[in-house]
Amino acid sequence: MPSTLIHSIRSLVTNDPALGTGPLGLVEDAAVLVEGERIAWVGPSSKAPQADSAYDAQGQAVIPGFVDSHSHLVFAGDRTQEFNARMSGQPYKAGGIRTTVAATRAASDEELAANLAKHLHEALRQGTTTFETKSGYGLTVEDEARALRIASEQTSEVTYLGAHIVSPDYAEDPAAYVDLVTGDMLEACAPYARWIDVFCEKGAFDGDQARAILTAGKAKGLIPRIHANQLSYGPGVQLGVELGAASADHCTHLTDADVDALASGDTVATLLPGAEFSTRAQWPDARRLLDAGATVALSTDCNPGSSFTSSMPFCIALAVRDMGMTPDEALWAATAGGARALRRTDIGRITVGARADLALLDAPSHVHLAYRPGVPLVLAVWRNGALAV
Repeated sequence: MPSTLIHSIRSLVTNDPALGTGPLGLVEDAAVLVEGERIAWVGPSSKAPQADSAYDAQGQAVIPGFVDSHSHLVFAGDRTQEFNARMSGQPYKAGGIRTTVAATRAASDEELAANLAKHLHEALRQGTTTFETKSGYGLTVEDEARALRIASEQTSEVTYLGAHIVSPDYAEDPAAYVDLVTGDMLEACAPYARWIDVFCEKGAFDGDQARAILTAGKAKGLIPRIHANQLSYGPGVQLGVELGAASADHCTHLTDADVDALASGDTVATLLPGAEFSTRAQWPDARRLLDAGATVALSTDCNPGSSFTSSMPFCIALAVRDMGMTPDEALWAATAGGARALRRTDIGRITVGARADLALLDAPSHVHLAYRPGVPLVLAVWRNGALAV
């Protein structure tokens, strides 16, 4: 396999404490050997092995590629008018999703695939090398299945979210829609997905409905995730922990019992600061979760309604500024934390055997991601060992 040595790295974040300093496993004056799609060696530049080719990092920082474990990228249209109204004083309501549902149903397969590719590339340019994305803007058997088919052609982390909201077609009979989501729709969608998700919230699905949906998905071999406690207190977080969900996402309104459940289980608390920024909502309290011992991930929640950003660096800056995280904690959450939320051990870290997903920053330290918010700091990105940006 061809090999490339990335050398003269001033500060390398490995996310492996055995390789360097602190929880981030920081290595100074470092080098990384990439062979094929994997990391083959990590250590000081002075001890670097020979390689077929070399890349000079010129004293800049290298970090693992970001792992965006929560996005909604199979859609058409936008919700500019809704955003403009919200910024003019009208609060966000879950019903806004229906606008995107109508546009997505009307779009062709080619239009949906092109829009997905556009946003994935936009994220890649900002250092994101692993993407999870969901259905949820079709809400019919045919439209949900085609969304997942289109998504599965561009990423391996695909989530069935037929339970995003009750379909407008079933507005008068939510129970019948739950039957559809757990029946014919699940049958059509399961072959394309790894995960199943539900929006457990007032205006969407209550605890009993969410339990039925996630339980049905587990029976079909899908792993649960859950939109939990975004807009209000509710049963979502504890239900997710009970059912073994890989992550409970949003986690804005938490009781002490919710925090204890997350701290005592394997369910990752995935925080989505782009949503709070775009809706002027209450920030999640990351400090409270971290101090309790919960595992925290950061993600973009990229969607056309409540968080239309694909920038993980932006979310890191928000988490540090407004959610009580340190720069180290925020970077870990956006890389290794996202990997935990996807139950992956091959990404989110720069260690021997891991996938060679790396980002070179135009900065001497990863701290600049929060220190210089809004500045395009990603100079180069390797994905699966190939220089992609």
